[in-house]
Amino acid sequence: MSQQPARYERSSAGMIGAMVITVVVVIGFVGFRALNRDNAATPIPTVDYASWVKAGRDDHKIETLAPTRLPAGWRATSVNYTTGVSPHWHLGILTDTGKYVGIEEARTSAQDLVQQYVDQNATRIGPVTIPVPSGWTGPAPKWTAWQDSGGDYGVVAQLGTGLSAENVLIVGSATGAEVRSFAGSLTNGS
Repeated sequence: MSQQPARYERSSAGMIGAMVITVVVVIGFVGFRALNRDNAATPIPTVDYASWVKAGRDDHKIETLAPTRLPAGWRATSVNYTTGVSPHWHLGILTDTGKYVGIEEARTSAQDLVQQYVDQNATRIGPVTIPVPSGWTGPAPKWTAWQDSGGDYGVVAQLGTGLSAENVLIVGSATGAEVRSFAGSLTNGS
């Protein structure tokens, strides 16, 4: 005599019960992970920019402005030099209060730099006087200040003339005084 296997009767109540148990298990797992997660902030690493400055200056395509040293508590966090027909120098810095100051230098128009790194709708404040540091070679840059509605502030200057003309922008969320002071600390190393 053969026996037939018993059939499992499916019901909507059984299906809903299984779904409730699955949801409770998932919520329990998510809660457990949330309570046992290490949410420590990942610190922004400090970078050494000296070799990048040397590489840019040795390339002789743009001035590659940089400070000889950073103010106390400030630290470089990003750096890049791109060579070629469109050379570009970038140095990103955090101040001692965590505000950003950056250098963007390229053979592009001042307006393009301002639109890209300050704001599309930045307001031209006007010319500002920034003393050049000792050891500067060549004519002193003539700086123009810009600001956006969010508080970003930048000063831009043209370096060189003719086909070798380039523009440099010092920009950041730091105060205007800090940005101008930092611009005044930059050397061209020529």
